[in-house]
Amino acid sequence: MSPSGYRKAIVDYVRAQAKPPDKFSHQPRLYRLATRLAEGNPHDDDVLYAAAWLHDLGVFIGHRPEDPVALAGWDNVAYAVVQVPSILKQCGFPEEKIPAAVEAIRTHRPSGKPTTFEGRLLRDADILEQLGAIAVLRTVSKVGRDTRFVRYADAVQVLRRNFEQLPAQLVLASARRLAQPRVEAMKAFLDAVEAEADSNEL
Repeated sequence: MSPSGYRKAIVDYVRAQAKPPDKFSHQPRLYRLATRLAEGNPHDDDVLYAAAWLHDLGVFIGHRPEDPVALAGWDNVAYAVVQVPSILKQCGFPEEKIPAAVEAIRTHRPSGKPTTFEGRLLRDADILEQLGAIAVLRTVSKVGRDTRFVRYADAVQVLRRNFEQLPAQLVLASARRLAQPRVEAMKAFLDAVEAEADSNEL
């Protein structure tokens, strides 16, 4: 199968599985951002593409547990690592590249230690997605439909933690540069929330 064929198959699969539907927009944005971070340096774009599109499989409804107790202890990355190889095979993805895509997924969390350049690209891009205006949209939209986000205060707490901790965890110089306006946007939002809340409960 041609690259365009298996890439389309991956996108079609994720589009069908991404529930709620707003989960879908993260994948293409993440891939483009990770590619941008490479700044023309050699990397396996197939591996990066597959990892970016399938890294969050375990957070989709229908793939994650619905029971709140089970969900609280759910490891969505471990789930993806197990499921992704067979999905990529079904999509016609080159089998020799599957282990590298899975490895990038395995280490994409901020706490991860990527072993490849593709893994570093994916990890830093995913951190950037947790900073800035898009991060605010993605986090606040979870209020009331995610067991972790009961009130707006829960979303603000996560955003503040990300603002304080994540920028320092970026590894790539390109990512640190792109982080600056996102950090500034998030700071402005958090400052405005604090001022407008005026010590009242959110």
